[in-house]
Amino acid sequence: MALGRGCFRLQGLRGCRFSEFLHYPTVYVSQLTGHPLSQFFTTAKRSTLSSAIISKAKRLNAKYEKFLERNFPRFYVIYSTFFRGFRLLFLDFKEVSVIKHKMAEQGLKYNQLPYREMEKLRQFRRDVIKVIPVVLLSIPPFANYMVFILMYFYPRQLLIRHFWTQEQQQEFTEIYHSMRAQVYPDAVSSLFKAASRVPDRQLKGQLLHLASKIQEGMHPEISQLHAVAILFSRPPLGIRRIDAHQMKILSQVMFLTPHLPIFILRRRLWSHIMEIRHLDQALNNLGVHDLSEDELRIACHVRGLNSVHLSPAQCKDWLTKWVQLSKKLKDSEASLLLHSMVLLSTNYLNSRKSK
Repeated sequence: MALGRGCFRLQGLRGCRFSEFLHYPTVYVSQLTGHPLSQFFTTAKRSTLSSAIISKAKRLNAKYEKFLERNFPRFYVIYSTFFRGFRLLFLDFKEVSVIKHKMAEQGLKYNQLPYREMEKLRQFRRDVIKVIPVVLLSIPPFANYMVFILMYFYPRQLLIRHFWTQEQQQEFTEIYHSMRAQVYPDAVSSLFKAASRVPDRQLKGQLLHLASKIQEGMHPEISQLHAVAILFSRPPLGIRRIDAHQMKILSQVMFLTPHLPIFILRRRLWSHIMEIRHLDQALNNLGVHDLSEDELRIACHVRGLNSVHLSPAQCKDWLTKWVQLSKKLKDSEASLLLHSMVLLSTNYLNSRKSK
């Protein structure tokens, strides 16, 4: 009872019995000393246990990977690519979170960001939309094996670049470009037809000459495109005046589905080409020469050019001319930038081979 009264005098604890002190020693000691010992011991035990479990899991995983690499090398490539992809996607998520926090903290808009941050947001948004079904499918226990099967049979259709091998990245880039390039002749033909409806005779003649030269296999000069830029802010070539057929063709050039109502197609085309225009402005501030080889190839691909078989110098040359065109255009002339994805890409490879 003396001990009980002592507890009462020290901490004012009601009903503090010796039996309770023996049964809950850490509680009373922490109350008497002010240190949460029970929390400390519990946290320490959990930390030690977690470390042991993680260490054991790493050893087992390393043995499992060696077993796969030795006995199932083709499956091991898919397995390692799968987990590498998730790591890269997680790193992208962290980087995008930092950029978003910076935008909120400093009140920045998308078009006020530096080039690499702007490009990261653009690409991450597209990657997430495509990868969400795969992530959801891999959540249930053992469902990741189903994902492996999908990766093996449908890697291009279902997965993003993070989950592709280096060879697949090059192969799929060419496939996507070939799908887009199939509509390039139709885009030039539609431009030729639209040019015939231009009221200004001089500009009409320049545009018809430009379109016919491209149909003959020649690559246009940037000065020739600048000369007719004003036509792309008016009917019938302004982005708000393009006919439905041409709009569907240009949607395919931009990797957008053409099977939507016309007003949605028009809005999406405007949104996507202005996004590229903002990237061009940021790239002009950065300088094309500061881009790495991978960044150069990606930038060319986004703007309509198949860069797989081009040298870094050729990519840099083409992209420099693109930026020169873009920075001199007005927003109202963005339709020319959209058409230039075709005009500056259709014969570029042939023009380089002939030199």
